[in-house]
Amino acid sequence: MLFNEFVGLLFCFLSYVSAEWNTKDFMKREHTLIKPYYGSGIEIPFWHFTGSTIVTPNYIRLTPDLQSKIGAIWNSVPVNVRNWDLQVHFKVHGKGKDLFGDGFAIWYAKDRMREGPVFGNNDFFQGLAIILDTYSNHNGPHNHQHPYISAMVNNGTLHYDHDRDGTHTQLAGCEAKFRNLDYDTHISIRYEKDVLTVSTDIENKAAWKECFQVKGVKLPTGYYLGVTATTGDLSDNHDIMSVRLFELDMPDDSQTDEDRSGILPSATFFEPPRDHLEDPKPSSLSGVKVFLLMLIGSIAIVACVVLGIMFYQKQQEKKMKRFY
Repeated sequence: MLFNEFVGLLFCFLSYVSAEWNTKDFMKREHTLIKPYYGSGIEIPFWHFTGSTIVTPNYIRLTPDLQSKIGAIWNSVPVNVRNWDLQVHFKVHGKGKDLFGDGFAIWYAKDRMREGPVFGNNDFFQGLAIILDTYSNHNGPHNHQHPYISAMVNNGTLHYDHDRDGTHTQLAGCEAKFRNLDYDTHISIRYEKDVLTVSTDIENKAAWKECFQVKGVKLPTGYYLGVTATTGDLSDNHDIMSVRLFELDMPDDSQTDEDRSGILPSATFFEPPRDHLEDPKPSSLSGVKVFLLMLIGSIAIVACVVLGIMFYQKQQEKKMKRFY
């Protein structure tokens, strides 16, 4: 009897030790946002929200389906793990059938809670942005279909060209029809051994589908997670249901001991550069002027037709007089 109790206690102890040794297999609670969102009081543990963001029992709405809104939610604890998988459960929906926008972005950034023009965050940021863009701002020869998911790594010197959908600074991207779906939509951002892999689960198959993969991406430790969204003349509801960060277990990896806290974000691969074509300049003629020119042209055409008919009738009258 005592032996059995001893074996049971030993098994529990070994299980506890094993669990402690394998904590990397588990979700990092300080970087995770799941229901119920509230802790004690009205604050969310480890998270801060700003702008138009509202917290409900079932979702966190960054922006409502209204114009000119900006919302954000940021983790208050820096991420000090080297290899991780960030999974976000989201929903983008609204009344618009053909026109809607603008989209949202998931951040791993040095600075947090700095409102700006890049889907609600500041430009010239340092870190990684995964952008889920729902509206095409540029319809030039290098456009793509929307919604569109892309990645951008910035060391603080690059400008995100919103008018051209950031195509000149993106690492990679893919089309993804994630808007106004009746089922759950998820995105996975996996950073493992300097390889960035973005996958989606937006086809109701409970399985990840790779969107793109980029090698040679170097990210510092100690940056912050965040999600921001914005609307302009067009709008949508941008909802976040959950954010989960998992630390990846990298056994026998000597690089995990490298100090990454002081490096700048960088990437060795970018999509091939594309010509930065200027948008066609709008005509200097106003609508009223165009209308007047069209009116004058129409009157001139009518006058020419009338004069032509009158001339023809005169000629016919002269011919008739010759016969009498």
